[in-house]
Amino acid sequence: MSASPSASASESESRGGSERRFGEYVVVRRDGHIAELVLDRPRAMNAVSTDMARSIAAACAALAADPEVRVTVLTSSHDRAFCVGADLKERNSFTDAELLRQRPTARAAYTGVLELPMPAVAALHGFALGGGFELALACDLIVADATAVVGLPEVSVGVIPGGGGTQLLPRRVGAARAAELVFTARRVAAAEARELGLVDELAEDARTGALALAARIAANSPVGLRAAKRALRLGQGLDLRAGLEVEDAAWRSVAFSGDRAEGVAAFNEKRQPRWPGE
Repeated sequence: MSASPSASASESESRGGSERRFGEYVVVRRDGHIAELVLDRPRAMNAVSTDMARSIAAACAALAADPEVRVTVLTSSHDRAFCVGADLKERNSFTDAELLRQRPTARAAYTGVLELPMPAVAALHGFALGGGFELALACDLIVADATAVVGLPEVSVGVIPGGGGTQLLPRRVGAARAAELVFTARRVAAAEARELGLVDELAEDARTGALALAARIAANSPVGLRAAKRALRLGQGLDLRAGLEVEDAAWRSVAFSGDRAEGVAAFNEKRQPRWPGE
């Protein structure tokens, strides 16, 4: 499959810089300190093609480099799907060598979301299957509405979850529950997904609920948010003593920051903080 122009080269801006397109299939919208990364391949229910994977990675790199973004929310432009996973029609056209060459591009999309330095929230409306659910699992929090259906069905087509699912799902729901979900390839509707911990909140509308959650998060110190995320992520899987060292390093990175000084001053002066973000 021939490569399209790089996602970064095809970026465009409109509405005074509030919207930026990465390639053909990803849009990033900004509203204050909240960024919305929109999966925008509606004709394919946001199936992740090579070009779309490249665009997701480029958008995440741009967001990671922007100190003004305090929260990123992943949404979809499709009315029936968040993302249905890898583009199997494209995959069916690959030779084995082409599939192997495409693997780093695919991984970069999921890693890009996973390594966002600010809190990330996924808004699940409709199907979030395979790689689509893995994009959500790469976020810190998942908000869904009643239409959401999630699952990792990869073994039913002869592969395994390859976008982080075998590692991220057990961290959410435990090893045995993750094994049951991966081995059976079953789809889980919203209510059960909430009970199992596959999603964190149910809302009347996933996007509205996720953006409201993002607004509550974004009211806090950007320096504190990034350091807290770093401590939470790096401490996973460590023994308590090692985890506390990770926490201490994160604390030291914020203890003498402008945000810490402003936060303490605002508390004592009984006013809302004006975060310098440094």
